[in-house]
Amino acid sequence: QGQLVESGGNLVQPGGSLRLSCAGSGFTFSRYVMMWYRQAPGKERELVAGISTAGLSTNYADSVKGRFTISRDNAKTTVYLQMNSLKPEDTAIYYCNAVRGASNYWGQGTQVTVSS
Repeated sequence: QGQLVESGGNLVQPGGSLRLSCAGSGFTFSRYVMMWYRQAPGKERELVAGISTAGLSTNYADSVKGRFTISRDNAKTTVYLQMNSLKPEDTAIYYCNAVRGASNYWGQGTQVTVSS
């Protein structure tokens, strides 16, 4: 059974940076499209960024374009989210998601809080 484990969440001041990691196991990581979602209190979960299987194609929510970068290392079965110029509205639980056809895995989430 596949598993995803996120890490790297923390409390950071506005304008700061964080790098989230998501390690996959129990499935063929390189064959899965990887995505980062986030869910703020009282709001629906939203897609933040996605990356293709080989890492050649990425996409971002308008709210994070130019500030966040998604990347992956298939040899390490890990996907990353580099977050720069963080804003209070980026505060949320961040989840990674692996998708291949009908196969779908979610991590448990990592908390990111942006506050002074």
